[in-house]
Amino acid sequence: MDPNVRFQPLISSIQKVALFETKAKLYLIGSNSKETRFRVLEIDRRAPELSIYENPNELEKGDIRKFVQSRSFIRSISAYGVLGFVKFLEGYYLILVTKRTRCAFIGKHIIYTIKDTAMIRVNEASSKQMHPLEQRYVKMFNNVDLNSNFYFSYSYDLTHSLQYNLSAPKFVGSRCDIVKDEPLVWQNRTGEKMTYAFRGVSRERFVWNAFHLKPMRDVVHKDWMLEIIHGFISQSSISIFGRQVYVCLIARRSTRYAGTRFLKRGANFHGDVANEVETEQIVLDGNRMCSFTQLRGSVPSHWSQDVSKMVPKPQIAIDLSDPFGETAGKHYQRLMFHYGAPVIILNLVKTREKRRHESLLSEEMYSTVSYLNQFLPPHLRIRYIDFDMARKSRGTGNVMEKLAKIAETVIQQTGMFYSDDERSQKQTGIVRVNCVDCLDRTNTAQFAIGKCVLAHQLYDLGFLKERKLEFESDCITMLENLYEDHGDTLALQYGGSQLVHRIKTYRKTAVWASQGNDIMQTLSRYYSNTFSDTEKQHSINLFLGYYIPSKAEVNKTLHIWDLETDFYIHNSRFDEIRQISSIPLTQWVSPFVMNCLPAAVSDENRVVKELIKIHSNDAEIIDYYSNFHYDYKLTSFEEHIDYQLSHLSRNLAPAFRSHFSPFEPIRRQQSTALKNPSLTGQSSTSSANSSSSDRSDDESESDEEEKSSNNRNTAPSSSTNSSRAEDPVTLSSMFPMTNDIYGFEIRMPKKADMLKYEKYAEINRICNSIGEPARPSSPHQYNRHAQMNESGGLSIYNNQIIIASVTPEKDIQNDIAIPTVSDESIAIYEKYCMLKHTIMYDFRCDPNILEYVNMFA
Repeated sequence: MDPNVRFQPLISSIQKVALFETKAKLYLIGSNSKETRFRVLEIDRRAPELSIYENPNELEKGDIRKFVQSRSFIRSISAYGVLGFVKFLEGYYLILVTKRTRCAFIGKHIIYTIKDTAMIRVNEASSKQMHPLEQRYVKMFNNVDLNSNFYFSYSYDLTHSLQYNLSAPKFVGSRCDIVKDEPLVWQNRTGEKMTYAFRGVSRERFVWNAFHLKPMRDVVHKDWMLEIIHGFISQSSISIFGRQVYVCLIARRSTRYAGTRFLKRGANFHGDVANEVETEQIVLDGNRMCSFTQLRGSVPSHWSQDVSKMVPKPQIAIDLSDPFGETAGKHYQRLMFHYGAPVIILNLVKTREKRRHESLLSEEMYSTVSYLNQFLPPHLRIRYIDFDMARKSRGTGNVMEKLAKIAETVIQQTGMFYSDDERSQKQTGIVRVNCVDCLDRTNTAQFAIGKCVLAHQLYDLGFLKERKLEFESDCITMLENLYEDHGDTLALQYGGSQLVHRIKTYRKTAVWASQGNDIMQTLSRYYSNTFSDTEKQHSINLFLGYYIPSKAEVNKTLHIWDLETDFYIHNSRFDEIRQISSIPLTQWVSPFVMNCLPAAVSDENRVVKELIKIHSNDAEIIDYYSNFHYDYKLTSFEEHIDYQLSHLSRNLAPAFRSHFSPFEPIRRQQSTALKNPSLTGQSSTSSANSSSSDRSDDESESDEEEKSSNNRNTAPSSSTNSSRAEDPVTLSSMFPMTNDIYGFEIRMPKKADMLKYEKYAEINRICNSIGEPARPSSPHQYNRHAQMNESGGLSIYNNQIIIASVTPEKDIQNDIAIPTVSDESIAIYEKYCMLKHTIMYDFRCDPNILEYVNMFA
């Protein structure tokens, strides 16, 4: 890539929207952030179908003012974007973003989270009665809460990774063929710097409102199309001696085969797996950027769990046999297309059980990978890592140490993305983590990989001497909090509760008091899976457009809540898939993808919709500085990243430190109090950092060797990579003694020392009040030393020292003797006083003093 050629994404010209409503029409007025450019949409409310007309010209503020004043409106709504249109049985509804909050930034690209939306009926209600099921569909649609965990940006493509967004465009036009067309070659031999602005093509797999934007596509300007993702985005900062380095975590939840925990298992016939989430860890330091991408998803085969029986963990069943691995092959080929090779599978499912349950999935996955690897060259084969995380966590097993070794191996094989003004490197390959639910164990494993990646990222940025970070340091505590929030958010979306088994569970640093919280989280997840998951699954299918209610077919077919299964909804092309293909099954990776490996095809052949040559870097369509810094805009502390409070306060409170590096582990107070034991012989987590490992069903399913090992090791042991069990927070741990910190202890002064100090402090008052009568003793004065007052000592009243029954002259003569100064000392003092005269007027100086001055000249 020529360094003289730069590419910048276009900034959306519609960042503010005003809706004006009349009985006949809806008017949408969109403008940029500075309100200098305007566009107008006109929607006819009386038309039977959706009728949208857009003024092809951009308007100015004066034209908009005249337009608004010339009409009378019923109401008006201010918004920040249009999410699209949706129709059920009666007519269309318009969805607007009415509240937003800035949650992160990447460079000068701002990322917002949706805080509130509005749903406006477009088509005017007819005289006849509304369909009785219309409101039920509206309520079901609103069960997908758009006000939580939905994100968008006006200038950054959230559906792709940072590595893809910084790659050079090779093809222009959404209908181009990357296999047959010739790619663009960027070489500027003149040496002149050139800038191009482009409008990218989003990855529709992660666009949750793609179905709602279809009525607007090819009808309105592309800036009206505000695409959103669902998942988790959060950003924190590391203060490295005053220098801020930002860490951003982005999780993109897939729209393909999306659903709840038990109702979506395995994969469909297109190779789309359930619970698929792409997690990207980005580290920012000015123009320098690092990122690493990892993936979680269900086991890519046809399996399910029978939820008709009300049991906590239904039996796993393999529904269809796939001897040639067709479904898994489609899934792995897609991973190679978007991420490159190698594809590393970290399987956390149990392998040894007394009663076969999870091991069915391990055997299925291993046999499929072994079969598919036969048709790949050795350097491009799928790497399979089997790690029974639940078994390792029992007894003295050190889970985090083992995961750290696996993480280091993964990074050495895939690398990571790094970019600055001088050099760049790419990540080739992906690590795919899975357990049964892809929630608890998977989140801990992804944190272990993220911890190792963060050490490599900070090393490449020059902040670390070696690629290693310790637990209990500020840096890792911050990262652990990010992944805890990341896991809780995804667990609520899929399972209906927060994480049950947390990072502290497998580190064995949790306190005993949280087992009650573990039980509540388990019950909450069980209740959600049993009673509310079916309704939630219907809402997701309706929201994503997999089920489209039709008024013409409503009496011929069953409603969505009457369907026995949604199998054919998520396998719509099942008949086409069953047809025999001309491509041999051994060629499960296409030659075009194979020739590009180990690099990702999508990164090397990037497609953009538009490409515009920019003649000035100050052009508004790429002016990120003005788009990032708003003049005269009030910003709350919640929106401002620099002022977001960290979770570190609860960890720093019982600790003391003599260093301020975020990479050094924090020493905590040793406590002689007995640790709170676990009833099961294992550590449990805090109320916010929940519970013990997979122990509820593991003990019944483990073999005899595991049981004996668990009985011999009833107490958790600490390791070098995991910290000690947390001490109970007491007053002494919150405020340690000075002897522990500084080496001395503060005590009350002795009585004799206090008497001397009080007499010494009285000198100032006596010398400044000569000739004044002595203060009379008050009968209500407070005497600190009663025996002193009886013999003519000192007393304190209203913060003043009072002498009782003794005169000041006598007190000074008796207690403070005037010192006698020797002649030698007087001579030294007189010589010192003459220095100014001898130096400034006689220009003479003592040789010893002159030698001292020249020494520091």
